[in-house]
Amino acid sequence: MKRPLFLMLFFAATAITLAQPDGRSHGGFDTFVTDTPMVHDPVMAFENGRYYLFSTGHGIRQMVSSDRRSWTVSRHPALDSIPAWTRDSVPGFAIHVWAPDIIRWHGRWWMAYSCSTFGKNTSAIGLMSRSSLSDSVGWKDEGPLVCSREGRDNWNAIDPNFIIDEHDRPWLVWGSFWDGIQLVRLDSTLHIASGEHPHTIARRYAPSSTAQEKNPTSEYAGPNAIEAPFIFRHGGYYYLFVSWDYCCRGTQSSYRVAVGRSKTIEGPYIDESGRDMLQGGGTVLVEGDKKTFEALGHCAAYHFADGDLFICHGYSVEKQGTSVLVQRRMEWKILADGTDWPVLVP
Repeated sequence: MKRPLFLMLFFAATAITLAQPDGRSHGGFDTFVTDTPMVHDPVMAFENGRYYLFSTGHGIRQMVSSDRRSWTVSRHPALDSIPAWTRDSVPGFAIHVWAPDIIRWHGRWWMAYSCSTFGKNTSAIGLMSRSSLSDSVGWKDEGPLVCSREGRDNWNAIDPNFIIDEHDRPWLVWGSFWDGIQLVRLDSTLHIASGEHPHTIARRYAPSSTAQEKNPTSEYAGPNAIEAPFIFRHGGYYYLFVSWDYCCRGTQSSYRVAVGRSKTIEGPYIDESGRDMLQGGGTVLVEGDKKTFEALGHCAAYHFADGDLFICHGYSVEKQGTSVLVQRRMEWKILADGTDWPVLVP
């Protein structure tokens, strides 16, 4: 997801105003507490009765909660030492890490994260791992997972999401603008499997479309305004959530989440009207109501003990476009063919 400089500075300048110090110790978190966490691109994990939330920020912001209501925000980033290879791979990248994703697989936590600069597709997705989220041993650098280069690749290596298929095989989906959302199979080290190559599974517009609008944020990325994929398995289908249009513009943001589904992880992903997401299809799941949120996007979805949960960030009207955590219960309506389709409950 592309983030202009003003957003980076805004995160640094306003983080403390949205939370109050609580003076307590929380398992190594040097902390303050908030019930309205400011986040961008949130993802969540659950371990030993605690929910962990990670999001875009200097070194990846992190916080923890026992109830998903009151969040203890760490003053320390998850990625406390930026690997040198990130700067070699992405000229101009420094410490502002975008759009992480986290998964528990084969007894270990794995986190992917994005290294990029605004509006460019010379980018990299990094990988790190650890055995537990609550122990004192931090993340281990696992190197680059996938990289893109301007002039070489017609896709952008940011906004990663892991998905494990029905055969326990790991995959990675990612992408922002250019030719849209990419998918590739991974190996047992969660790097791209030998002989595998990324392929496009969703676009904002069909290549032949005449409805494409001029990109107001970047002269490089073009008008294919789709990014932030997340694949969720449910009831024999893979559901592909994507964010359409433009983030990171405060009250001028136009983000919204669309969804399609497929019987197989490689697609095709079809929306509720039967349109292929590869040709610009997608059913809008949530968008701004212009009263509480101007826009909403960059989502994740989880099976938790209390039900299915959908999270994203929303650009708050009350807070003049600040992006905050949004949580919605995800339920399933029955379609005419007897299968499920996701709906959100406030």
